[in-house]
Amino acid sequence: MKTIRVVAAVIVNDDKVLATQRGYGEFKDGWEFPGGKIEAGESPEKALIREIKEELEMDIKVGTLIDTVEYDYPNFHLSMDCFFASIVQGTPLLKEHEAAKWLTRDLLGSVDWLPADQGLIEKLKRMEWEQEI
Repeated sequence: MKTIRVVAAVIVNDDKVLATQRGYGEFKDGWEFPGGKIEAGESPEKALIREIKEELEMDIKVGTLIDTVEYDYPNFHLSMDCFFASIVQGTPLLKEHEAAKWLTRDLLGSVDWLPADQGLIEKLKRMEWEQEI
């Protein structure tokens, strides 16, 4: 099975995290932490900075690695490095997503997360967010 390596940002701002709703592809309308594919020769941190700039027109600072999620979708295996991040400059401008929401800890379960992202939700509920950036 083909493995796809991606990165995702858990962007924390005012004790809330950013969730984005996919606007394209097989998983359209599902909610996810923003990010994307790691290009050849690129570190996960550099890939995340690039992807957030491309998708949301924001500059971020990458913080602590939360987890590497390994998830088998029907047609591929996803390996997703998930990092805490903070905004350096900008506000989310949706270029590839249909919607975005800032969610408090108790509202993390209020959106329909994509399967690979669901694994992070319980972990995030137990973590201290601000200390990890």
